[in-house]
Amino acid sequence: VQLQASGGGLVQPGGSLRLSCQASTSMASFNWMGWYRQTSGKEREMVALISNLGSKNYADSVRGRFTISRDNGHNTLYLRMNGLKPEDTAVYFCNGYVNGANYWGGGTQVTVSS
Repeated sequence: VQLQASGGGLVQPGGSLRLSCQASTSMASFNWMGWYRQTSGKEREMVALISNLGSKNYADSVRGRFTISRDNGHNTLYLRMNGLKPEDTAVYFCNGYVNGANYWGGGTQVTVSS
């Protein structure tokens, strides 16, 4: 299983981005998929999770601003990020959990700066 994240970039505070994560296999079998982020010197933290039944969890810091979704038909996971803040600056990773195994994609850099 391979996951490839994309969509990062440089955006001004208050701006929006949409991250995508393309899976090399059917996503329908993934129990959970999610987005995590990491900054230099800090541990990777959960941003948003979505189950194969559509249940969603968000970190308190992003709830109300970010929206996670999945398109099983196109094997793609999304993260819509609105109202971006400088503290959202990080490398974002997508993750998939299936049959007791975790799969990670390469990261995509998001930089929020004026």
